[in-house]
Amino acid sequence: MSNTVSFGFKEIPITDKVREVKRIFDTVADRYDLMNDLMSLGIHRLWKDQAIRTLRPGKGWRVLDVAAGTGDLAQRIHPRIGETGRILLYDINYRMLETGRDRLTNEGLLSGLDWVQGDAESLPFPDNSFHGVTIGFGIRNVTRIETAFREMFRVLRPGGRLMCLEFSRMAIPALRPLYDTYSFRLLPQIGHWVAGDRDAYQYLVESIRRFPDQETLKALLERCGFFGVRYSNLSGGIAAIHLAHKV
Repeated sequence: MSNTVSFGFKEIPITDKVREVKRIFDTVADRYDLMNDLMSLGIHRLWKDQAIRTLRPGKGWRVLDVAAGTGDLAQRIHPRIGETGRILLYDINYRMLETGRDRLTNEGLLSGLDWVQGDAESLPFPDNSFHGVTIGFGIRNVTRIETAFREMFRVLRPGGRLMCLEFSRMAIPALRPLYDTYSFRLLPQIGHWVAGDRDAYQYLVESIRRFPDQETLKALLERCGFFGVRYSNLSGGIAAIHLAHKV
């Protein structure tokens, strides 16, 4: 087993990735939502809307949102699960959770939410605890992706669903040069201007390119025990939604 892991285009000791990811999100937490709007021209909001429609959470569901960040997915799930439902927002980065808790509180979401700091590779919940598990734009930052997915499978109830929203592989070859120019030249510069951290957004772009493509991620989920795995591309494959089930 290798003792290194990818961090963007670099290889670093596997023990260092959590610290490096934490450093990045500590830096950008206050401007994270603004940067998402600027980088995607607001399209990330449509992607997240579609992700929750794909998950189809029901009344009374108990949902675990892994790498919950500032609570964008939870905010969309909340009205669908009703007063008897509950969402547990889980993230390794305290600053991101703090930012999200403040934002959702200011928007009047006071009930049905719990906020817990922890590692996606070691979920502190019993087996078969949740009707649904979500992770949006977070799995790239996990050190051992397969370990995290196996943990998500474990805590899902039989019949439960996992929804993974993540940047993926552009499916239109003719647009790849334009997409690469935008990604590698403009995004880090926007990060420098707005968030004051060019390196954080350079890592973002590089981590997207190192992440498995749609079919490879589908196969990984199946290897972790999920069945009926399917995916849908968003904006020509810039992002993709993977939906998976537990028997």
